[in-house]
Amino acid sequence: MKTEAFDKAFDNGDDVSKHLDFSEATRPGRELKRVNVDFPMWMLQSLDKEAQRLGVPRQAVIKVWIAERLRAGTHV
Repeated sequence: MKTEAFDKAFDNGDDVSKHLDFSEATRPGRELKRVNVDFPMWMLQSLDKEAQRLGVPRQAVIKVWIAERLRAGTHV
């Protein structure tokens, strides 16, 4: 598909995804970096209790709580 036709289809709201190769697509700023964090046992127990209540893994609780604090602007 030529660029002009692609642009026109996109502007018309047509599904152009069949013309794209997502195999090497990335989301800038969303790359993952593994980190290790040590938590005291009482904190892990509280995290695990909340994770079980929500039915999600511990890591999900940690990520959501940190993201909420960062979005709220309460970070230093």
